[in-house]
Amino acid sequence: MKAQLQRLNRQLCALSVFRSILDTPVVSGLQKLIYAMDKGSVEEQVSACGAFTKAIYEEGGSLSAFVLHYIRNDENVFLQKKLAGEEIRPAIIHSLKSDLAALQTLAELDAVQVTASIDWDGLPLWDTEKVCLQEAYDEMLANLSTKGFGIFARFRAFKVKDGALVPVKHADEQTIDQLYGYSRERNQVLENTKALAEGCGASNVLLYGDAGTGKSSTIKACANACFADGVRLIEFDKSQLSDIPALMEALAENPLKFIFYIDDLSFSEGDSAFSCLKGILEGGVTGHAANIAIYATSNRRHLVKESIEARQGSGLHLNDTLQETMSLSARFGLTITFSKPEKDLYLEIVGSLAKEYGLTIDDAELFKRAEAFAIRSNGRSPRTAKQFVQLAKIGLK
Repeated sequence: MKAQLQRLNRQLCALSVFRSILDTPVVSGLQKLIYAMDKGSVEEQVSACGAFTKAIYEEGGSLSAFVLHYIRNDENVFLQKKLAGEEIRPAIIHSLKSDLAALQTLAELDAVQVTASIDWDGLPLWDTEKVCLQEAYDEMLANLSTKGFGIFARFRAFKVKDGALVPVKHADEQTIDQLYGYSRERNQVLENTKALAEGCGASNVLLYGDAGTGKSSTIKACANACFADGVRLIEFDKSQLSDIPALMEALAENPLKFIFYIDDLSFSEGDSAFSCLKGILEGGVTGHAANIAIYATSNRRHLVKESIEARQGSGLHLNDTLQETMSLSARFGLTITFSKPEKDLYLEIVGSLAKEYGLTIDDAELFKRAEAFAIRSNGRSPRTAKQFVQLAKIGLK
């Protein structure tokens, strides 16, 4: 066994494409164990075995699963060139296969056989499973445009922190079928999202309208509907608009498609973020990545909070003032309006939600209570309808 471990160690030392795995606690722990088994005392061997096994436990307990997870998430030189559409030299392809073969040996390393070579009973063990790294890697490469790789393969939504993407581990799984009313408006957003997924020249979208009409829910539901087609959602705060160009550049060669989502967008007069977003929508010097579309929601048609003085303008500058406030919203290729529902639509939404929640209240009584609730609340809207039905379900309304 010691000879097999020494051979494996030499194979690991020769890694090139996946060389960064040597820096992980698991593999560095294994190499220390192999050295201890060759040159160290029994105490050093036992200690190294314990440290190596602890590192595996911290990765879930399976050595095979750790190696498989690593190769699927490693953004190495081979993957970078493939994503960029560059020529990949035969030597790199050869090294990739050699590396996978070495890592296959690592993934199959049997704990019982290894610990049997150490003169001590009761050593900790780790698990291994049957995996084929070459097949798994080939499958990942074949599905890059829909399943992605790394964090994009595991998560559907992301936020931005300090200019970097952070996965949303428990993202909203809202579906189109769970939204009622506004079918024409939602279908426009969905068709545009499908065009983005297919690479057919999707538009930037502004969803404008009254609060509580489902603008944000529509964006999330459309992104979820196209997740299997390779669409991922990235949410930005207005304060993070300056991060957009760098992230566009970083994701431009990614085979997936991305919705850059900005909720409740509005600007004050003289806000520098106004010009920033305007430049982004125009394309700027970096251009506009074909795999990215910006979706924004706002309660303001022209996105700028205008004072009475600004609205009236001053002499010759009146037209310039108005044109400037309208210029940003005009740069969205698709603007969709979500207005507060009339009574019939509001009650239709209430009825649909009541069925979904299993309410057994008579329609006449249900609608009477729903109208009264809307009057006491913020008026008719899908949000008001949902709040009413949720409260009615638990017997509070």
